[in-house]
Amino acid sequence: MTKDKKKKSIEHTFSEAALAVMVDHVLDSRADLYRDFAWRRTQDPYEVLVSEVMLQQTQTQRVVRYFERWIEKFPTFDALASAAQVDVLEAWQGLGYNRRCLALYRCAQEVSEKYHGECPRSEEELCSLPGIGPATAAGVRAFAFNEPSAYLETNVRTVVLHELWPEEEGVSDRSVLAAVQAAAVEVESRGIDARLWNYALLDYGAWLKKVFPNPSRRSKHHTKQSAYEGSRRQKRASLLRQVLDSPGGTAAHYAKACKYEVDIAEDVLSSLVEEGFVCREENETYTIAH
Repeated sequence: MTKDKKKKSIEHTFSEAALAVMVDHVLDSRADLYRDFAWRRTQDPYEVLVSEVMLQQTQTQRVVRYFERWIEKFPTFDALASAAQVDVLEAWQGLGYNRRCLALYRCAQEVSEKYHGECPRSEEELCSLPGIGPATAAGVRAFAFNEPSAYLETNVRTVVLHELWPEEEGVSDRSVLAAVQAAAVEVESRGIDARLWNYALLDYGAWLKKVFPNPSRRSKHHTKQSAYEGSRRQKRASLLRQVLDSPGGTAAHYAKACKYEVDIAEDVLSSLVEEGFVCREENETYTIAH
């Protein structure tokens, strides 16, 4: 990208009046735009956390197909923590970004061991868990515990950019987060609970994306996702799938099955070993890690 095409990084401000109008627009739309999902019919912290992790970089309709099956198979932190890793990875296949699955599995193990299967409530404790960052922690706090939280994800970012800075380019997440935090205070002062507010934010943002050019593209942090076909991400997924389906094969065996060069398969399999997905046995075969 040439220098003149780079998005400028400047702080953006907003008025209390503009913020109040944004809040009004979101709340006025909530009845018409509300989307009913299985994870919105529960306040169980585990189920909320599972949905938040599944929804990262994944379309909602794809998550719909997996969420209830996952909860039926692994209904609690303890159930997930005690499951075999091979079963956990198998249940995740098709959702993509397998690192999320492994992080969720490790998160469940830590909650089971350190918190006796009860999800911690504070942002600090949630963010200390594997794979849990500020956005996921805020989602759990808002949707499971109804705690006022600065919940920032793509739909929320869309709302803020559309309402407060409709013509601005290169808006930083620092500016967006400041607006989200101020809105949470405004909403709390009106006696509206955090769960209702954040669902309304998400639904309004999803609707905006359908009727306007995606405002998130004007974010300083917006990036276009790279193509999946032929990517290393695809190779990782394909080779992991092969080990799940046919454990005990060599790199050459899996390379042939996936139509990859052997050195490429060996490199990708090595990264899967390092990350704890698979094990390399003494006879140079691969199995899912325990």
